[in-house]
Amino acid sequence: MLLRITTLALASLSLAACATAPSARPANADSASTSLGAGMVSAADPRAAEAGAEILRKGGNATDAAIATMLALTVVEPQSSGIGGGGFYVWADNSGAVETLDGRETAPAAAGPDWFLGPDGKPIPGREAVRSGLSIGVPGNVALAAKAQARHGRLGWARLFDPAIRLARDGWTLSDRGRAFLERSKATASRTQTGKALYFDAQGNALPVGTVLTNPALATTLERIAKGGAKAFYEGEAGTMLAEVIAFDTPRPVGMSERDVHGYTAKWREPVCGTYRAHRLCSMGPPSSGATTLIAILGQLERFDLSQLRADNPVFWHLFAESQRLAYADRERFLADPDFVTVPVAKLIEPGYLARRGALIQSDRVQTTVGPGLDAPAPDGNEPPEKGTSHFSIVDGEGNAVSFTSTIEGPFGSGLMHQGYFLNNELTDFSMLPEVGGKPVANRVEGGKRPRSSMTPTVVFSPDGKLIAVIGAAGGGTIPVQVARTIIALIDWKLPVSQALAVPVLYSPEDTVIVEKGSALEAMIPALKALGHARLVAFDLPLKTNAVTIGPAGLDGAGDPRGEGVAVRP
Repeated sequence: MLLRITTLALASLSLAACATAPSARPANADSASTSLGAGMVSAADPRAAEAGAEILRKGGNATDAAIATMLALTVVEPQSSGIGGGGFYVWADNSGAVETLDGRETAPAAAGPDWFLGPDGKPIPGREAVRSGLSIGVPGNVALAAKAQARHGRLGWARLFDPAIRLARDGWTLSDRGRAFLERSKATASRTQTGKALYFDAQGNALPVGTVLTNPALATTLERIAKGGAKAFYEGEAGTMLAEVIAFDTPRPVGMSERDVHGYTAKWREPVCGTYRAHRLCSMGPPSSGATTLIAILGQLERFDLSQLRADNPVFWHLFAESQRLAYADRERFLADPDFVTVPVAKLIEPGYLARRGALIQSDRVQTTVGPGLDAPAPDGNEPPEKGTSHFSIVDGEGNAVSFTSTIEGPFGSGLMHQGYFLNNELTDFSMLPEVGGKPVANRVEGGKRPRSSMTPTVVFSPDGKLIAVIGAAGGGTIPVQVARTIIALIDWKLPVSQALAVPVLYSPEDTVIVEKGSALEAMIPALKALGHARLVAFDLPLKTNAVTIGPAGLDGAGDPRGEGVAVRP
């Protein structure tokens, strides 16, 4: 199934949340160690990172800063995340406490297994699904932010909106990366007249780099939510209008209803935690596949001395590829919304199980066939890969941390712009096929269900229980791999975080091995072929990792060097 990565999906990955030319960085943005001070924010856009840092300077904590960062990203990185989408929030403190909050979008009640099927019973074309109300789930980020702020926030709700409102009202500068996304995803970004007017000139070209953009409609929307709380987004006239806009865009007799929007809730979920070399890792469980896939990749490699197999050794990358194949076989088969299917989380991350799976990996040859390691209750249904996402990692001066991954799925989501923000196309993360071989697919479409995700917001604790890292990434199915690569670089290779994020990425969810184009991995293709990997391709993978680490000298943070990401101190 995942062979689509090298066929249909390779083309779409180039539209993903990958990096282009870096932008100018603010003077206080760097990756140098410091004391905890007032904390640190690592985000994919300097303006959003500064918004979070501003809130820390004003006395806010990690949760306050995370919300402000998410809101600012709605303005300056509209292709990737924002209030029109959803996310996962992982909170931790230095005592070892961890809480996770699910703000994933939900399908309308009217959606059923045939939601993405045409009259012939076959899946409709992907672009047709994406650029319509069929792809839009009830946005979850505002509800997530409200619930997180009520439990862990310090500043007043309205104050968290100030930086984003200011950016939308007074303007922000279009960056190289922002314009590149507009050009590559022009058909989606300009699907509505409001999108065209905001980002394109009269000839249909994306506005030039350096253009100061304003979004008064979004500023007004944010002001309304700042004043009225989450109710001003989901309830009353605003919620009804949102439902009507989506339903009008949906080619079905019945689509999104006001009841779907009014009834949305973000959910506290149990964190999923495992260990790697005596370090405790905690991340987001189902409907995310992030935690189980991450823990599996690392757990299956634990018997190998990776400290002696560094990034310049093809054997390491061979082992990394083989572990991914095993982890993604389980991920594809078992992971879905736990409110609708039973997900065997405990079995998938049990150390003995991972040791048995890891024993299948050999350093000198490739596994002939790879499949799930448990009895399979439901097959995979071939959902399209995720593409547009943003992550931010935050630590405050008291040692509280938030790892928050936010997404609208594809670049500019569904392309439907409403009240200044793009609405997601998250429902295309469901499997397109409702059944395979007469058996129901775990990740099939169902009313009220949350689609499976790869987002992996993660916190890491040292063997003595101290919080030492806050990590996450964007880039669809590559996300757990990016986080795993970073943890190996930090723990096994003891690299500083800026160097850890610069380590290249190899992505091998099935038989095809995809290496990061332009990296040192390209030169290793012959060596990997000699180890038995027959199908290799170099590709511009959608890589965007952000992390903050905590060590004896204090905080160290970085953004992915492939893009505009930065770490900012208040």
